[in-house]
Order: sequence, then C-alpha cells, then structure tokens
Amino acid sequence: MRFTGVKVFSTTLARDREQLSDRITGWLRERPGIEIVGREVTQSSDMEFHCLTITLFYREPGEKA
Repeated sequence: MRFTGVKVFSTTLARDREQLSDRITGWLRERPGIEIVGREVTQSSDMEFHCLTITLFYREPGEKA
C-alpha cells in the first residue's frame, strides 16, 4: 500500500461517534480526486471512555503508486 497522506478521525464522545460517518463523508466530498488505498478502524476503552478511531490512507490525484 503506497500512500501520500493519512487522515485520522477520532472521538470518545457518544454523540460524536454517531456523527463520525458524516464527518468522514464530508471530508471525502471536499477531496473528490483522492484515492483511498487503505483504512484502519481502532477501538479502545477504559473504565470511563470508549474511543473510536478511523484512519484513512490515501493517494493525492496525480501521485504515482
């Protein structure tokens, strides 16, 4: 997987987790030429908080693989 950029979306608040997909969709719409070449979804928690992180690996338009 060759990439030229990484974007991390992360939240610990329940209401923000519910809106995370909308944030990602909005970010992608603002960058119509990028190519997503990989992704990782990570969840972690402790006694009080649950953290959800979605990491996107992408290639800018015109960048060679």
